[in-house]
Amino acid sequence: MGRFKIYLFRHGQTTFNRDERFTGQMEARLTVEGKRHAEEISRKLKNKKFHVAIQTHLSRSKDTLKPVLKYHPECKLILEDDRMIERSYGNLSGKSHQEMIRKYGQTQYDNWHRGYGVENRPPRGECFADVEKRVKLFIKDLKKFMLKNKVNVAISAHGNSIRLFRKIMERASKKDVVSWFIPYDKVFEYEI
Repeated sequence: MGRFKIYLFRHGQTTFNRDERFTGQMEARLTVEGKRHAEEISRKLKNKKFHVAIQTHLSRSKDTLKPVLKYHPECKLILEDDRMIERSYGNLSGKSHQEMIRKYGQTQYDNWHRGYGVENRPPRGECFADVEKRVKLFIKDLKKFMLKNKVNVAISAHGNSIRLFRKIMERASKKDVVSWFIPYDKVFEYEI
């Protein structure tokens, strides 16, 4: 059996990222810096080969993938899968981090922002444990798909779904997950 590669990367910086707002599953456009991040990812993947690309329905995922694809004529299939979408922040979506700290205090903000379990779920949102469930199903289906079709895959995803993807693939701890910053210009590479 051959070995197949996964190239996983985060979308470039958005206006919400820049302005320190909870984006969640809201639309947010790439900034000029975010477009530079997408170009950097495209350069890092230029000499890699992949046959399938996966994005979410959000424009930041798609707009980061576009410059990557210009170097990959071998990529004949683009799939959309929202199991790798950003964590839902529910009622916090669109709100500034500072506004939430002022309103609810630093401890509550920290629990909602980086807490793992269901007790840290933002109102009407997802906690990391919720995201882990959907990412785990995505990985299970992805592995089957890759082995059946004998393909390498590139994934344009979001910071919090990448945290949980990494946790599962790297067998990392919850403590690691909540401490990681997922860079905008890094490619995480996995082999199955």
